[in-house]
Amino acid sequence: MLTIGRKEYAALRMHGEETYPHECCGVLLGRMDGDQRIVTSIARCGNTRDDSPHNRYHIDPRELVEIQRESRKRGEDIIGFYHSHPDHPARWSQTDLAEAHWYGCSYAITSVEKGKAETTSSFELSGNDENDKKFSEEKIEIS
Repeated sequence: MLTIGRKEYAALRMHGEETYPHECCGVLLGRMDGDQRIVTSIARCGNTRDDSPHNRYHIDPRELVEIQRESRKRGEDIIGFYHSHPDHPARWSQTDLAEAHWYGCSYAITSVEKGKAETTSSFELSGNDENDKKFSEEKIEIS
């Protein structure tokens, strides 16, 4: 389960609206409590895709390293990622699965229809390697 505060939930959805018609992307930061991932903050990232930012995203690895470094100073870990699907359902795509590599993390997706955030879903990436990885839908609890 992914537990996220109202402020962080609203912020990631707003991020999708602000970048529409392109995909937004960012990092979910917080801690694990058993099987529960608890979001304590989010970090917005720039979408570095210039070939198809309307349906793909990429986070610069240098930006990700800096986010990880700063979050650890605050006692947070990377527990997931988020991105938007402009005018597309809040379901993972084959590209989302192919480009996901952080096992045990949440991947939240917000559908942004005509510039307005609609549905937000989350999926946990599980598996041992590229051959057996899969997304499983997980409940989002807004606290």
